[in-house]
Amino acid sequence: MKDLKDLRKEITEVDNKMAELFVRRMELVHDVALYKMENGLPVLDPGRETEVLENGAARVENKALRSYYINFLKEVMAESRRYQTSMMEGLKVAYCGTEGAFAHIASCHLFPTAEKVAFSSFKKAYDAVESGICDCALLPVENSFAGDVDQVNDLMFSGNLHVNGMYELPVTHDLLGIPGAAIDDIKTVVSHPQALSQCSTFIKERGLIEKEYSNTALAAEYVKKTGDKTVAAIGSAESAKLFGLSVVARSINDDRANTTRFAVFSRVEGHSEKSGSEPYFSLVFTARNEAGSLANALTIIGRHGFNIRTLRSRPMKELMWQYYFYVEAAGDIYGEEGIACIEEMKESCDKIKIVGSFKNLHAQKVYEEE
Repeated sequence: MKDLKDLRKEITEVDNKMAELFVRRMELVHDVALYKMENGLPVLDPGRETEVLENGAARVENKALRSYYINFLKEVMAESRRYQTSMMEGLKVAYCGTEGAFAHIASCHLFPTAEKVAFSSFKKAYDAVESGICDCALLPVENSFAGDVDQVNDLMFSGNLHVNGMYELPVTHDLLGIPGAAIDDIKTVVSHPQALSQCSTFIKERGLIEKEYSNTALAAEYVKKTGDKTVAAIGSAESAKLFGLSVVARSINDDRANTTRFAVFSRVEGHSEKSGSEPYFSLVFTARNEAGSLANALTIIGRHGFNIRTLRSRPMKELMWQYYFYVEAAGDIYGEEGIACIEEMKESCDKIKIVGSFKNLHAQKVYEEE
């Protein structure tokens, strides 16, 4: 057996090599953070981390040491996230709404250290990124209860930004009252029309009077200012904390699966990695005014192996009775099949625009604490 002094000397030599590799790894992490900042991507990528851990387990043949190596990798990735987070503190994220509204909540979860900049409309938030005022914009594109957000879809068609991420935020509506208010005290509810609609069963069962407000966060602020125990807002628990209200009743929305999909828009066109979760892409196009052109365009997409998950049409404002089409599908649009697909579609389409290539992640994973 080797002498303890010699063993410690060898451990020091290994530590020296590990330090050099650690520095190299963090240099690469630095470049990853720059890429994420440029493309408007969050620090945490659950699919990539899962892949790293799976590959790590395969590297260690000694089963007794495998779990220790996995824990080592987890700690290294945690340090990498902290380093990336510190770098991204200067990131400016545009959103539509006010502090405490769901768009603000989503931006806080996705970009916890970034500066959040509120705008009064989707277009103003979008324009802020186009002009360079902000680095990226987080805008809703679809709600499982209310449907598509048409204004944002139109920006996808007419604007110059790219979608580099799609994220799902479960929407939970709570009843918010002033401290000390009980559920039996409430006679009037205040909120955005959509929130009121999504909680209609609760409202009707209790015979409450509805009062519309421009958004859920401002409704909560209004209730705080009134100081009236009989008035409550419908909004998020985050809004309750922000405005010093109490959650009188939780999860009062009719549909507990209510989810909003948010897209991250940036000036840079990013190509989604093939690792981790399956890549998706979205594109918009106009079909030629010829019989069968739309059907042919959709057939081409399917023939190249892309499974369409979303198809919708929107009227073109500048041309009466003319429409553009939005398609979201699974697959790599920048691969060989994707490039061939776009080229073939040109025969049936006047305009084709790849809106973005991204991973479709669920909020409960994306919003994991750092």
